[in-house]
Amino acid sequence: MKTVYESTFVAVGAEAMSALEDNFIITFGEGAPEDVAEYCFIHRTDINNGGTFGAGSVLAIGEQHWPVTAVGEVARENLRDLGHITVRFDGAAEAEFPGTVHVSGAAPSAIGAGQKFRMLSE
Repeated sequence: MKTVYESTFVAVGAEAMSALEDNFIITFGEGAPEDVAEYCFIHRTDINNGGTFGAGSVLAIGEQHWPVTAVGEVARENLRDLGHITVRFDGAAEAEFPGTVHVSGAAPSAIGAGQKFRMLSE
């Protein structure tokens, strides 16, 4: 698999970790509006080659990997342009919302600054 998107988490909003308990995360690139940033895992883009990803791709955070099961219709564009997606750790076969990426497996117990965030695809 090749890396189609890679970034590094640089900050964790004050309310972001609580989302992990509900099996989801919200990401946003640097420069997120302040009222949104407190709920997000903020990251800096390292690689953004415009590659596509979908069901069958792999999401990686640090050393953990999750198979992607569904991708909302604007999730690819939002990630590319804003660094913004919602990741749901529920294995759904269809995207709940247009900006949501669903993956199979349990949510990580924590995400910290310095960890890599990658999307891998064939």
